[in-house]
Amino acid sequence: MAGIAVSESDVDVVALLMRQHGDIRNLFDEVERSTGDDRRNAFRRLVRLLAVHETAEEEVIHPFTRTSVTGGEGVVEDRLTEERTAKETLAGLDGTDTDDPKFLSELLTLRTEVMAHARAEERYEFIHIRRTADPERLTSLAGAIKAAEAMAPTRPHPGTESAAKNMTLGPVAALVDRTRDAVRSAMGKDG
Repeated sequence: MAGIAVSESDVDVVALLMRQHGDIRNLFDEVERSTGDDRRNAFRRLVRLLAVHETAEEEVIHPFTRTSVTGGEGVVEDRLTEERTAKETLAGLDGTDTDDPKFLSELLTLRTEVMAHARAEERYEFIHIRRTADPERLTSLAGAIKAAEAMAPTRPHPGTESAAKNMTLGPVAALVDRTRDAVRSAMGKDG
């Protein structure tokens, strides 16, 4: 494909997920330092990125880890426990006004949970995926991540931390979430 630049993160699942972890860190920073509508809009983007990112990992990465990485079952169970905790915190925070005095302290709790989870994924899951998968598999997993993200719910849904639950409940949740997002956007309440 002459003339079209393809970044490493477009073809390597580990690079893609690591870039997203960086995007998540940056959005936490943006939410923390902004105010008013800017904070609200940055938080909406953070909620959406966290929701689609985790759903895609649950549908694509964790099943691969379970079957392809030595000790993968335990690695995935630990990550799912972390994900559920963070989703529960995010779900509670999602209903909080970003101008509420408690918002920033609750956001800090979420950030701590999410960043600890990201570090654990990078250390116990991603490094082993890179060692286990050949370049073609890394590329196919990146494509699967992008497809899963395109269909993922845009809000946290604690209790759906498995590929099977995401496949069963995800499409309905995604439809509801994306409809809610469209209504919010049309009303000028979302950026």
